[in-house]
This record gives sequence, C-alpha cells and structure tokens, in this order.
Amino acid sequence: METNKTLVTEFVLTGLTDHPELQVPLFLVFLVIYVVTILGNLGLIALIWKDSHLHTPMYLLLGGLAFADACTSSSVTPRMLVNILDKSQMISLSECVAQYYFFGSSATTQCFLLVMMAYDRYVAICNSLLYPVMMSNRLCTWLISISYVIGFLHPIIHVGLLFRLTFCRSNIIHHFYCEILPLYTISCTDPSINALVVFVFSAFIQAFTFMTIIVSYTRVLFAILKKKSEKGRGKTFSTCSAHLLSVSLFYGTLFLMYVFPGSGSDKYQEKMYSLFYTIIIPLLNPFIYSLRNKEVLAALRKVIKK
Repeated sequence: METNKTLVTEFVLTGLTDHPELQVPLFLVFLVIYVVTILGNLGLIALIWKDSHLHTPMYLLLGGLAFADACTSSSVTPRMLVNILDKSQMISLSECVAQYYFFGSSATTQCFLLVMMAYDRYVAICNSLLYPVMMSNRLCTWLISISYVIGFLHPIIHVGLLFRLTFCRSNIIHHFYCEILPLYTISCTDPSINALVVFVFSAFIQAFTFMTIIVSYTRVLFAILKKKSEKGRGKTFSTCSAHLLSVSLFYGTLFLMYVFPGSGSDKYQEKMYSLFYTIIIPLLNPFIYSLRNKEVLAALRKVIKK
C-alpha cells in the first residue's frame, strides 16, 4: 500500500477470489476456456475464408464479430492467467491503460458489428430483391472497417481523460482486469468528469446501437410472420434467434456495468457481470452462430472429410 503523498504507478489486481486453494482450479478452467474461445473464433474465420459459399455479407460480418470476440478475450484472459500464477498480482499503469484500451476497442467494435448484422438480416428478409445492391460484399467490407475504426477511436477519449487522474490513496483494484470504473474509486483527483464522459458515451453508443437492432429485428419479425412457407419461416427465424440471443447476452451485461453502474449488490456481482461479457460471451458466440446454421455445419463437414 502506498502512502497518501506517493503517486501510485503500479496496481494490485485482486482477481476473482481471495481463496488460495481455488487458484489452480480457476487457472485450469480459464486456460481451457481461452483455448476453446480462440480455436472457436479463429476456426470460424478460417472456415468462412476457405469456403467460397460463405463469402456473403452475413458471413463476412460474422467473421468480423468472431475476430472482435477473439480480441476481447485476448485483452483480458492471458493477463488474468498470469496474475493467478503471480502471487504479487501487480500490473503497471501503462499495462493497465493498454489493457483497458484494447478491451474497450473490441467491445465498441462488437456493438457496431451487431448493428450491421441486424441491418443485413433486415435487408435480406424485408428487401430481398434489393439485397445484392443494398448489401454487396464491397459495402459489407466498408461497414466492417467503419465498425473497427469507431472501435479504435472511442476508447482514446477515456484513455486520454485517464491521464488527468492521479492515484495515491491505494493501489488495490478489486477486479480481475483493469476495468476503468474501479480505477476511478482509487483516484486522488476528482473523477466526476471521467465518470460522466463514460456514462454519456456508453449510454449513447449502447442505446443507439441497441435500439437500432431492436427496430431492425422487429421489422424482420413481422416479415417472418407474413411468410407463407413454413420451411422458409423456420429457417429465417432460426438465424435471427441466434443473433438475438447473442445481442441479449452482450447488451444485458454492458447495460448493467456502464449505464446502470452500482446495480450489482456487491463487488462480486460486478465481477460476474464483467466475467460474462469479457470471457463467457466470446466463448459462446461461435457456437451460438454455428451450431444451428446448416451452411456453416455443411462447410465444416466438407473440411473434415478432406
């Protein structure tokens, strides 16, 4: 612990638990989760790249989301595994800032990619005749690029404001990675401006993207219900339900963390929210989008047979 007159340049990440006997089991569990996450997401990208039948806007967007998921997991899990093994659990201020930047970047990118995926399904189902014009592969590539550019730029605002803070009260962060909100609680400088900016940007980005997704899928739902073909209705609903499940999991936890901070009854609950969107969702997404998708499964069977 640092004295009040000493500026803190290193922090202690307390991790998920204070019980030493749980460290080895947690290490093994999260190591397996990380390996499966990376293999699942990069495997999905490789499958989309290899199979020409999957070179469509829907799957290009899915590949972009899979890469963002891999980045989200990689920004948090490796460092968490190191901290579990390292008894000091120390992380420098520069490492802390870098970790937050890469996490914030991939999370913002995911928000906008989910919007693009909702727009893609809306055009495909509600304006199917104009789909090749309204959602070409070239336009899709531009939309993916724009999502990543916004993702890279957004956290710069919060990282820049972070450097106006000084840390001297404590060097203990009650979290398993460098989440920005717990950093504010140990700042000696008033973090009100920082917290306000995080709230405004988080509320705007999450509300705008979430509402756009809801409007798109509401239109899609009405279009599905109008379909006369039972088979066509079932296939379309299956694809959209996978998207909606992923959206619900992702936005549910993000809203609880950034738009309604403090909604968790204790620090443990906040860690569980964070655990869900940083580690569990990137693990689940490739399976949510693949297991019920006949085209992806057919491409996978083709690769296995070779």
